[in-house]
Amino acid sequence: MSKSFKAFGVTLILLAGLILPACPKKPPKVAPTATVVPASTMPEVPVTVTTATAQTVTEPTDFVATKTDVATEVLPNDIGELNRVAQSRGYIADAFFEYNDSSLSADAQTALTNSATWLKKNAQYNLLIEGHCDERGTEQYNLALGDRRANQAKEYLVTLGVDAARIRTVSYGEERPFDPGHDESAWAKNRRDHLVLVGR
Repeated sequence: MSKSFKAFGVTLILLAGLILPACPKKPPKVAPTATVVPASTMPEVPVTVTTATAQTVTEPTDFVATKTDVATEVLPNDIGELNRVAQSRGYIADAFFEYNDSSLSADAQTALTNSATWLKKNAQYNLLIEGHCDERGTEQYNLALGDRRANQAKEYLVTLGVDAARIRTVSYGEERPFDPGHDESAWAKNRRDHLVLVGR
């Protein structure tokens, strides 16, 4: 029996040797390790460096506040000479009218507008508006027409900002003609409001 027992034991060992290798084995547990890539194989990441650049800030030009050297015009002290200078340079200008009319034409309005601009800048002077007519019509009629013309110009200057207290009017009718002729050319020159500067 011991022989058969030995034979049986050997058979079992052989069978165990054949069966055990056929069973799957669990893989051994391995601790995870970090993969290190050598520096020479890593791609280079571009580095963006932002540098502050100094900007020159210039103040905007203020054209209104810009100072310019403007020569101040010296006006004559003599009132007669002042009127000649003001008329010749267009500071004040006469307003002309159509026959038998006291309404202001576009040209008359332009002349008075330019005069008002100068008068507002030179408040030290007052203004006398002389109303004139040509020789046609009666003396009384022409005095009334000259008065309407002078007052029409005054009202217009006041609407443009000239103080009414600085303006006086007078009518000469046909009494003081600028041109003594007796034709349309002379009459057209005589139908006018003549502006005269006066002192305060």
